Amino acid sequence: MSTDLLSRHRDRLDAAVAACASREFFSAFDESPSPRVYGEQAAAEGKAAYEALLDRSFPLETPGSDGTVATERSPFGIDLGVRYPQVRPDGVDALMSAARAGMKAWRDAGPEGRTGVCLEILDRLHGRVFELANAVQHTSGQAFVMAFQAGGAHALDRALEAIAYAWTEMTRTPRTARWEKPGKVPLTMEKTFTVVPRGVALVIGCNTFPTWNSWPGLFASLVTGNPVVVKPHPAAVLPLAITVQACQEVLAEAGFDPNLVTLAAEDPADRLAAVLAVRPEVRLIDFTGGNAFGDWLEENARQAVVFAEKAGVNTVVIDSTDDFKAMCQNLAFSFALYTGQMCTAPQNVYLPGAGVPTEGGVKSPAEVAEGIGASLERLLGDDARAVELLGGVVNQGVLERLDAAGSHGDVLVASRPVAHPAYPDATVRTPTLIGLTAADRDVYEAECFGPVAYLIQTSGSEESIDLFRDTVQRHGAMTASVYSTSTDVVAAMREAALDAGVALSENLLGGVFVNQSAAYSDFHGTGANPAANASFTDGAYVSPRFRVVQSRRHV
Repeated sequence: MSTDLLSRHRDRLDAAVAACASREFFSAFDESPSPRVYGEQAAAEGKAAYEALLDRSFPLETPGSDGTVATERSPFGIDLGVRYPQVRPDGVDALMSAARAGMKAWRDAGPEGRTGVCLEILDRLHGRVFELANAVQHTSGQAFVMAFQAGGAHALDRALEAIAYAWTEMTRTPRTARWEKPGKVPLTMEKTFTVVPRGVALVIGCNTFPTWNSWPGLFASLVTGNPVVVKPHPAAVLPLAITVQACQEVLAEAGFDPNLVTLAAEDPADRLAAVLAVRPEVRLIDFTGGNAFGDWLEENARQAVVFAEKAGVNTVVIDSTDDFKAMCQNLAFSFALYTGQMCTAPQNVYLPGAGVPTEGGVKSPAEVAEGIGASLERLLGDDARAVELLGGVVNQGVLERLDAAGSHGDVLVASRPVAHPAYPDATVRTPTLIGLTAADRDVYEAECFGPVAYLIQTSGSEESIDLFRDTVQRHGAMTASVYSTSTDVVAAMREAALDAGVALSENLLGGVFVNQSAAYSDFHGTGANPAANASFTDGAYVSPRFRVVQSRRHV
């Protein structure tokens, strides 16, 4: 059946492989939740399916679990009440044993069989995309359309991208080869090459993007033969529980052990991720989150390959612009999208203290702040419209950083609470813009995750670029951006971005924003600075997840 599944989805796989090679636009999953695309009943049926999961036990079994745990409260003010099988530290032995039980059969399925199953899982998840969007919305705080796109369609594309890269790497070496060395007595051998997995893979989910950040690692490990234990963030379990459920259904239907993918839900007090991460069976770890635990994983999980996306200081250098209004609008949208709770959201904006040349004359830093503030007001002045861009504040830590931000500098644009028309208990805030100088390194060199941006005055663009390079080399970044009408300044910024190992966007004025990336074309992270040691997706992201073992014999 698994090879039949590959035939069923082969066109989609081939298109993804081609797009990864060409870097041209491609998407296998439509990002519009429109009834014209998905049908008149899809949205209502998906919401009903999501609501049917609330306030009850999730229909999933986890080996080694003991009782249940419910830990999710929506940023929109709703207790989800979903109960999951709880894995405690003393149940990890049974979980690991169950995860490994099906490895041989899964290995023997080969790249074709495993790829077919994984593509079918994506197809099943796509069929539940509205259900998933509601689950992502109410665990992460993303507004519904963003949850549908980032948590559904775009996450599926990133998962398919990982599968496509893995397929390319696994099939680079032929299954068999005939080796002949000429001579008086020719030597002839037959050789067999087998892709073998590394061991159990651990995926540690995050609160803000539970599917988008978890699916690439999950499917990169699974398709290369590794069983996967999914340890979700306690506040965002449901999207990954649905994911595991879909994986197990397809695996069982295809004749494989469903426990090749398992859910490890926890009581946060148990610190289950730290227990799982140092198990000798765990050879691969995918993690998205803060520096403290990411650094701990890299230091302590020595038996595993750790793919970590941590914190960084995303930077914008403003030198000059020939469209001041469009620049301010683009930056305002980037600050506001999902309340700045994105690993790619800009934080540090360097600009000359003497002002920014524009088509309307030189704008002082205060005037730049006014321009961004006016754009934010146009975007967010109406509460009903604002909530569809901002979403909800994901946790108390974001609020605490936002409230403290004003004590670090001049409040150029103040944050305000927003009333959500559909969810009266939702916590929604607009971004704040804080004025600093280049001397305030103790403030802007640390990530302030959430709706806080710093407008930092420098002596000029040369200092701005030097600060950008130095800060990213030491502290990392996922994104960088420059605005300049000078080819020399743009060239200097490109060189600095290469030195710092960070992706650069230049003069974004239209419908592309620095905190967005496109699967198959844009690399998310580079692995070349401290913010992340891997990239979505390149060959280095998938190839460490398997090895090729050969056997040979005389013919």
